Amino acid sequence: MRDPRVIALIGVGLPTLLILLIMAGFIGQVQQTSGFPYFSVDFGWPALLTANTPTGGDMGAHVLVPSILRDDLLPDFRLIGWSNDWYAGFPALYFYFPLPALFTILLDVFLPYGVAFKITASLGVIALPFGAYVLARGIGYSRVVSTITAATASMYVFMESFSIFGGNIKSTMAGEFSFAWSLSLSLMYLGTIIKDTRKGGRFSPLAAVLLALTALSHVVTTMVVVLVSLPLLVRRRGGRVLGMSWLLGFAIAAIWALPFLIRAVVPNLTGDPLTTDMGWNPVTGLIGGSFAPGTISTPLPNEFIPIFVLALVGIAWSLLRRDRVAVPLVMMVVPAFVYWIMQLPDFPFTAIYNGRFLPYWFLGGFIFAGIAIGLGVTTVARWVPERSSNMIVGVGLATVLLMTITVAGIHDVPGWVRWNYSGYEGKDVFREYESLMTEISALPDGRVMWEANSDLGRYGTPMALMLTPYWSDGHPSMEGLLFESSLTTPFHFLNAAEVSQSPSNPVRGLTYRSLDFARAVEHLGLYDVSYYVAWTDEAKSAATEFGLKRVSQTDPFDVFLLPDAAPIDVAAVQPTVFEGDDFLEAALNWYDDVENLDRWLVADGPPAWPRASDPQGPFAGGALIGSAGSVSDVDITDHRISFRTTAIGVPHLIKVSYFPNWEATGAEGPYKAAPSLMVVIPTDEEVVLEFARTWAENLGMLSTFGSVAGLIYFAVRRRRDRNGAPIPNLDSPVLNTRFGDSP
Repeated sequence: MRDPRVIALIGVGLPTLLILLIMAGFIGQVQQTSGFPYFSVDFGWPALLTANTPTGGDMGAHVLVPSILRDDLLPDFRLIGWSNDWYAGFPALYFYFPLPALFTILLDVFLPYGVAFKITASLGVIALPFGAYVLARGIGYSRVVSTITAATASMYVFMESFSIFGGNIKSTMAGEFSFAWSLSLSLMYLGTIIKDTRKGGRFSPLAAVLLALTALSHVVTTMVVVLVSLPLLVRRRGGRVLGMSWLLGFAIAAIWALPFLIRAVVPNLTGDPLTTDMGWNPVTGLIGGSFAPGTISTPLPNEFIPIFVLALVGIAWSLLRRDRVAVPLVMMVVPAFVYWIMQLPDFPFTAIYNGRFLPYWFLGGFIFAGIAIGLGVTTVARWVPERSSNMIVGVGLATVLLMTITVAGIHDVPGWVRWNYSGYEGKDVFREYESLMTEISALPDGRVMWEANSDLGRYGTPMALMLTPYWSDGHPSMEGLLFESSLTTPFHFLNAAEVSQSPSNPVRGLTYRSLDFARAVEHLGLYDVSYYVAWTDEAKSAATEFGLKRVSQTDPFDVFLLPDAAPIDVAAVQPTVFEGDDFLEAALNWYDDVENLDRWLVADGPPAWPRASDPQGPFAGGALIGSAGSVSDVDITDHRISFRTTAIGVPHLIKVSYFPNWEATGAEGPYKAAPSLMVVIPTDEEVVLEFARTWAENLGMLSTFGSVAGLIYFAVRRRRDRNGAPIPNLDSPVLNTRFGDSP
């Protein structure tokens, strides 16, 4: 029992086991009782191991993402690329984080897909106690303090006053499991880089690897850890250690990070974004419970106040001891400041939700509270005999007490886990959902638009129909997850409002119109949508009164056929080139004028096309084009579009979302066109567009593969050097002398 590893096993192992049991669905309902331990627990079959399709919140739509990687990207030797499954096509994993999806695919080689997905979704929160332990040890705390800190930090994942910020179980079940991965990895990175600087500035490649994995899991956490590690610059050789970890970390992650930088960051800085700003409403307030119970919390919710008080003790105590806690202190304070400043009325940046920064505020509080408890245990242990044994007893008692308090405070978490991990198939109304997907699969290929409604949550999540392409090949859904990833997002939600009785309308600043099929049919034709799925009686009646043909009926859904629309249109009027500063504003105004959607608006084009600079319009276009011509042999796949045309020299509208990686052969362009599509001018009868790898993708791949190969060579070389080192002479008087003695 004197082995110091026992202390770590107790402090890290017990909370990790508790999280694992809950995330596995093994622990069911937790009920309070009158006597010790003041709670009772119901147990059940671990839903984690059931081969089904996980659901719940965004998670129920995230299921599609790894399958896109497995089926569409990896076979083409891509980690990032294009998918037509959502939004009339979108850049898949360019603006979202590939590491959890890649890990899911690796597990899928050995396990059923649903089980692989659920294990991946769970790993982030399961790893958090170990991440906190690495951070505390990196700062220089003893195993006792570090293990109690890990046990205390693990309490964060059970916070129930919010379900979207990230890092806790509720947020993970809502779909933020990539954030949980990155949060735990970021703690390991900070612990490693602090240790490197504390040990005299000797750089460890492990820090760079952990930073790369952090970045490949979430960008917000990466920004935070880079910022909060800046205090290490004042340490001896701190700049060298930090700089090398940043450079090598970026080089390892460059296969994703460099294209992300070029396609997300740079265009936003130049005013020509390739992503959608959702205009998130910031969280506001300071002290109290929740604005929406269980959903949004202030920085000091009721459940956090006791921890915050204890954290203040830990901060004061560690500063009095002159412990090197600058990094965790900055990690706690700076995100709270960013949270506050982003809620100011005139703050211009709304692309990132300010609540995303609060997990570090909460987690920092739990870490300092753990430091306070750990320092208290070590102080008491020094006052009694058998110090080593009492240390272990103290750690055990503190951990058990912390776990008891944690379990007693659990209410909603097990239910959320079981709801998600029992899957779509575990819902009472799954047969309704399954029947709809069967009906859609029997229809000819075509894009699907469906009525948005929160009551769809009965199937597992209101986003259940986003999985239409998952269940039915050849039937992509217009609505998808990863809202920010597509330029089509705001226009889709305008369309969704026009075909829905109770739409969600998530993009701020748009003018929505509910149940207006006269407008909807024109807009959906522009996106070559074939089918509409109605849910409410009001929507079914409105579609029928407008004259849409019902092609399938499976209670409670009706499927309607939309008027014929071609995947590629030939221009009747010369397009107008918008030369103003805000193409999105101009495109929204153009889109609102449904009578003139045939007068195309583009962001660039030949000098002969008319120009406009006022985003309010009008956009009249140029001269009428005499012969319309015809298009045939259209073939649209994820990374290739081809067609034949008789209208050479005439603009063609391709009803696939625009992205700069598309390159045309046999045509000029493509040019970005309103609302979010592409226009080409054929120079040959046969036109081909390919989603090409640019210099950013190629350089990123070269950097990642080169860096990984270098690390492997470094590890093999170091191992070989160690194995080949001469065996020391154990009879040497130097080796048999205690430190400080002369030979």
